[in-house]
Amino acid sequence: MADQSSAQPILSTGEGRPALKLGSEEHKRLFCRMLLDTHDPYRPAVIPWPKLEEEAFKRLTGLPIWNIAVQIEGRASIAVRTYGEAVSDPLLKEAILMDGGEEARHKEVLSKMVAFYGITLDPEPPYPAPRDAEWAFMRTGYAECIDSFFAFGLFDVARRSGFFPEALVETFEPVIQEEARHILFFVNWLAWHRRQLSWPARLWFNLRCVACFLGRIKGRLDTAREVKGSQGDKKKDQNFTMTTSKSLAVDMKVPDLMRLCLAENDRRMAKYDSRLLRPVLVPSLVKLALRFL
Repeated sequence: MADQSSAQPILSTGEGRPALKLGSEEHKRLFCRMLLDTHDPYRPAVIPWPKLEEEAFKRLTGLPIWNIAVQIEGRASIAVRTYGEAVSDPLLKEAILMDGGEEARHKEVLSKMVAFYGITLDPEPPYPAPRDAEWAFMRTGYAECIDSFFAFGLFDVARRSGFFPEALVETFEPVIQEEARHILFFVNWLAWHRRQLSWPARLWFNLRCVACFLGRIKGRLDTAREVKGSQGDKKKDQNFTMTTSKSLAVDMKVPDLMRLCLAENDRRMAKYDSRLLRPVLVPSLVKLALRFL
């Protein structure tokens, strides 16, 4: 169940440009250059974190997600970098290592933010290098495809509703857009890598993709239960639920939020070369769900 398993071998030309064959050297160059050439060299150490009013400060510090968020980025960075170090192709290696560096930078941004606002985190666990580098890279990519799709919509809701002040929202904008680049790179890597394999190896790779995606769905459900207070912090969970329902999702029903996620996903992906594959698996599942809601 790769994110683009149903795509045709030839990509849409778009804007009069020549057709692009999936799995070709040109395809690889295009998705690698997309990532490398759109890198934003911002530095977490010099981010000007805005001073928050009391209510905004309480909303930020009351969110029970910061431990999980920092650890997710820590695991992602080591997974991506480990796979990048194992890749022999120079251009692909350069792009994947940049991806891993950006994941590490996301963790640094979150760490700087929680330190600035006085949010106390639990001691971080170790992040050992994975034994199966490709599997870890795939797990990270599929997780980002799921997380980022919904994050795009929720980020826009936070912007519109004033859940966080505009200055704080704008501070995180580069991080959110980087995730769009990462998943665009990942789905094109999947399509390219699959076509480098023999038919038996391709079948095994596709089975791994199915297992990986289903595992990521289960992992995200487990994370949601953890955030909701499965470790016993019932009071925090009640405050979080009440705050977000009143301040973040006012008058927004689930179908409306799903449509917003679809629109924001399309808007963020539209910045990049139209010949590159777009993520289709999660958006397609959401569109299917909308037919029954």
